[in-house]
Amino acid sequence: MIADPDSGLLSPVRAGTPAEAVTGDRAFVAAMLEAEGALARAQARLGTVPAEAAGRITAAARSLGEGELDVVELARDARATGNPVVSLVRALSAKVPDVADYVHRGSTSQDIVDTAMMLVARDVLRLVSADLTAIAHALAALARAHRGTVMPGRTLTAHAVPTTFGLKAAVWRQGVLESARRIARLRLPVSLGGAAGTLAAYVQYGDGTDDYAERLVAAFAEETGLTAPILPWHADRAPVAELVSALAGVTTALGKIAVDVQVLARTEIGEATEASGGGSSAMPHKQNPVRSALIRSAALQVPVLAAGVTQSGLAEDERSAGVWQAEWQLLRECLRLTGGATHTAVDLAKGLDVHANRMRENLALTNGLIVSERLSAALAPMVGKARAKELLSTVSRRAIEENRPLAEILADTPELPVDAATLAELLDSAQYVGAAAQLVDRALEDTAE
Repeated sequence: MIADPDSGLLSPVRAGTPAEAVTGDRAFVAAMLEAEGALARAQARLGTVPAEAAGRITAAARSLGEGELDVVELARDARATGNPVVSLVRALSAKVPDVADYVHRGSTSQDIVDTAMMLVARDVLRLVSADLTAIAHALAALARAHRGTVMPGRTLTAHAVPTTFGLKAAVWRQGVLESARRIARLRLPVSLGGAAGTLAAYVQYGDGTDDYAERLVAAFAEETGLTAPILPWHADRAPVAELVSALAGVTTALGKIAVDVQVLARTEIGEATEASGGGSSAMPHKQNPVRSALIRSAALQVPVLAAGVTQSGLAEDERSAGVWQAEWQLLRECLRLTGGATHTAVDLAKGLDVHANRMRENLALTNGLIVSERLSAALAPMVGKARAKELLSTVSRRAIEENRPLAEILADTPELPVDAATLAELLDSAQYVGAAAQLVDRALEDTAE
């Protein structure tokens, strides 16, 4: 049977996106080879590997990483060793036979795989961070433009009190900003521990100084552009758990936007729609909120996958048997899906069409009942809180039962202690949005994007 590559057929949210390109099998192979080259250069900086050998190993690693290796064969060889590094090192050594003794010197498979994971994550996070910034800018523009655009606020799926679309967009943006900050705080460490986390073989090949191991870790971190951990983390999976937790936070923030857009885009609501929605295979008239659906699919998957990665933190001894391997695909899918979601959300945020007229129409669907809370609060000082609530409950029931505007019912209520002009003002939903405008302004002052 011909090997079938993972094309993203069943994961359209990430198919063809930049994140997919930097998380494929070849990208992981290139990252492992990058780690091997960086290790040789780090050792050369400390004088324990000839500089010329490190240069040749780096060049060979880059050449192999550009497509010379048969990735399918490498994957199948990994069944015999539990990871792909053994075959990778064999191929790299064969590329530089006269300096092969310096390839993978003192290292162990987990050092290379974990470091490669962090390198791939770094590339994805760069994409995610840029996308989050673009999304935040687009949402800021929406919040600013619709600062005073009144719409129904909904709780438990029903009309509650008026709000503004500007405030809704500002809330979306705040979630995006907080996710971006969390991503920015992540520290992606190199992995360097040797066979059992003591760096014994590295030290054995070292220069005999007491601080050689510490200097080697620092040099390796500089060569890769990652951070230097305090201790080897073979059996301490906190760096990976923190990474996937942040990714889950990103997709949750974007998923909130997606589900809100799906609600607003319902035919019977029609308050916002995606620009150029997706068509239906059977119904020519449909314009489906495809971007929102893709983002929501990622938001449903990533937290579940992240839970699996976090569970893999229960690693026994100095290196686990099976738990470590269980992380790989889960982590990659978290990276892919998050990158795909942010890429898709840029288009969603930039192209969202807001229908202010429909929002105003929907405010009237309950015949004025959407401001009953305001009326109750306004009447309380005049007739008492209990009486005001009783009065508004009675007239609200009548408005519903008789399908008449609340204003008409109130006009027929002689005990109402307000004049017609005051009543008209109280029934104006645009005047009952509380501090929405000020909240939008406050949110837009947060410019840490």
